Amino acid sequence: MNEKTLIPHLFRTEYSKIVAVLCKLFGIEYMAAAEDIVSDTFLQAAETWGLKGLPENPVAWLYRVSKNKAIDFSRRNKIFLEKVTPAVTAAEENVVVPEVDLSDENIYDSQLQMMFAICHPALPPEAQIGLSLNILCGFGAEEIADAFLSNKETIYKRLQRSKEKLRTEKITIELPVHAEIHNRLETVLTTLYLLFSEGYYSASQNTQLRKELCVEAMRLTLMLTENEQTNTPAANALLSLMFFHASRFEARTNANGEMILYEDQDERLWNRELVAKGETYLNLSSRGNQLSKYHLEAAIAYWHTQKKDTHEKWENILQLYNRLLQVEYSPVAALNRTYALSKANGKAAAIIEAEKLALTNNHLYYSLLGNLYTTIDNQKALQHYTKALSIARSPADKTTISKIIHQLAAIH
Repeated sequence: MNEKTLIPHLFRTEYSKIVAVLCKLFGIEYMAAAEDIVSDTFLQAAETWGLKGLPENPVAWLYRVSKNKAIDFSRRNKIFLEKVTPAVTAAEENVVVPEVDLSDENIYDSQLQMMFAICHPALPPEAQIGLSLNILCGFGAEEIADAFLSNKETIYKRLQRSKEKLRTEKITIELPVHAEIHNRLETVLTTLYLLFSEGYYSASQNTQLRKELCVEAMRLTLMLTENEQTNTPAANALLSLMFFHASRFEARTNANGEMILYEDQDERLWNRELVAKGETYLNLSSRGNQLSKYHLEAAIAYWHTQKKDTHEKWENILQLYNRLLQVEYSPVAALNRTYALSKANGKAAAIIEAEKLALTNNHLYYSLLGNLYTTIDNQKALQHYTKALSIARSPADKTTISKIIHQLAAIH
């Protein structure tokens, strides 16, 4: 990996870690300064590594330079000095500079505490999620806009207002009291779910799979399960869901990066070790008596790791979707439920249910109708696939739909 590919990768994996540590050290009101310090570090890396080549340990280089920049900032920032060392004299040699602790343990603690600081009740839920994606996960405004089906300018303004709110409310970076953890954990889990989804199917980058985002979501979710206070059944269920989906990474796209439909995937490429981990966390999630949407989605994902196309499999998936839609309705879940219905009860029954959804702005809706009408009325199937192609956003989706249209036209 050269500097052109390594720096974006490290920005995604290390930027948020260092920002969390510096925000914990300086206070959340200095978030902008922390972000500037780390951004400057990556800019310096791009300039230096391009001229001199990669250092022996790029991550250690980033941490060392960030630490030095943070120390310089604390020395020259009079307000900060007055806050942490009230008795300091004007002479710089007498300044007491706080230790910048970039140990694995402090990074872990800082990120976990930052998750809950951002998900503070002073912020509305959409602001909590957007800010978490931005600070903890390194998402830009455009990526967050895709997750919220909004526009970049709106999201940028929301992020700025949210950061200002954190400053004015003087939110501290620490785990909340035990009674408050449950309330904020729901937003934390939603954030990590969105992060994984953005990696698994990314519209903003015109790619079908961005593994590093999925891995980052899994890493942060694993942190929750490793902490006694946040190790809840829902957190385990979400991690289970992620492992099940990750197990089919290699089978989801071909060598050209094009999407491979589930029924055409090569089961030999499924990672059975990840399936086993998914089963482990699904079992752990069964503690207690609370059923979350993550439990149901994880169970659905489990059945998708069972390749045999049996009626039992699809009937189980159908019933799980029925329960999921009762817990939390979503158009995508409704579409997926209709596909499961077609596998369990036949296409004719599924067509009736699908047309009731009337999701006329969603290319997946027309793709599903195209699939359901294939072999029943190929002319209608072509019409639906053509409509899906006209409103699909990503090149990968367009390529997949075009191939299906070509194959169907040849038969017709």
